[in-house]
Amino acid sequence: MAHKEPMRYGNVVEEYFGYSQAVKAGDTIHVSGQTAFVEDEDLPEGMADQMRAAYANIADVLDFYGASLDDVVEEVVFVTDMEAAMAVANEVRHEVWGPHFEVASTLVQVVALAVPEVLVEIKVTARL
Repeated sequence: MAHKEPMRYGNVVEEYFGYSQAVKAGDTIHVSGQTAFVEDEDLPEGMADQMRAAYANIADVLDFYGASLDDVVEEVVFVTDMEAAMAVANEVRHEVWGPHFEVASTLVQVVALAVPEVLVEIKVTARL
């Protein structure tokens, strides 16, 4: 079994729910679902701004391992409103991934996420 390197911020949410922001095993980084939450900041309003913030949080987590969004090979995007997501996802994803999507992607509508105000949660897998 590959040695696992967890990444945690040490915040209350991680302790309460019992999880790591990410785990690196070998050359693969598994990033837990990231939302638009940033400690001591207001949650952005709207699907597009929450998506942008979630991707920014993913970039921060990947940076811990010396990786970047360029290393992402797969994403799963969970949204509470598919219509709102479809209206902005293409634009936001082009901002993140550029004109050519070299990321396997799944978009799923869910009934709810952990916090009612959260509209999107994104998890990714990256390879170094």
